[in-house]
Amino acid sequence: MTVRVTAEDGVAVVTLDRPDRHNAIDLDTADRLAAVWRELRYDDAVRAVVLTGAGGRAFSTGIDRAARVPQPPSPYSVDDPLLTIGPKANDLWKPVVAAVEGMACGGAFYLLGECEFVVASRGATFFDPHTTYGMVSAYEAVLMAQRMPYGEVARMSLMGTAERVSARRAYETGLVSELTEPGGAVAAACRAAAVVAAYPTGAVQGTVRAVWAAREAARDRALALAPHLIALGNLPAERQAALFEGRGGGGYRLR
Repeated sequence: MTVRVTAEDGVAVVTLDRPDRHNAIDLDTADRLAAVWRELRYDDAVRAVVLTGAGGRAFSTGIDRAARVPQPPSPYSVDDPLLTIGPKANDLWKPVVAAVEGMACGGAFYLLGECEFVVASRGATFFDPHTTYGMVSAYEAVLMAQRMPYGEVARMSLMGTAERVSARRAYETGLVSELTEPGGAVAAACRAAAVVAAYPTGAVQGTVRAVWAAREAARDRALALAPHLIALGNLPAERQAALFEGRGGGGYRLR
């Protein structure tokens, strides 16, 4: 199972469980995540959710580069399996708290962008490798622009693999709301989720929806441009592959 779900006292813990692949998301994992969010919509015993990654080395490194995503021949459309992996994309309005240990990069921001807030250990790092490999950071940059100041998002998105945002810097710029000692992110996120889960459900979900609505108009307009920017700005697939092969054997340089 690529995604594990446990629940106790009103809080579900959703764990990306591919530690050998840095919890990268393949097509099966993407489908499973979408299914989990839809299932949680109907589980009245769950009133808040914590999202994390197994193994401690990474929350997630985004799309698994080994995954083969079929694309339509039309230059006017792009199929992106990560667009449907988040809770909001699946109409879940129960609060979701992210717990980050290790790396969170690239497509992981699709998930972090749809969580209410982020708890991270002091050893966590955040980066966006797209430009390094000749790809446009579009969806990721838009989602992070709603959590971080413009200059911080621009620097992270443009610097690619050359820089990583530390947990401390992420806390200072608002991406992270609480820092913990290494190994403590899930426990801290569960404590926060338990507090929220104890409150009246209607009030909590209404508040989640209201806060999201404050971001929605600008977000939707920006995301509407994303597929066009990707189609225009991405290097051809064969040139992307050459860049990956030249930087560590076909994947992000993560170590």
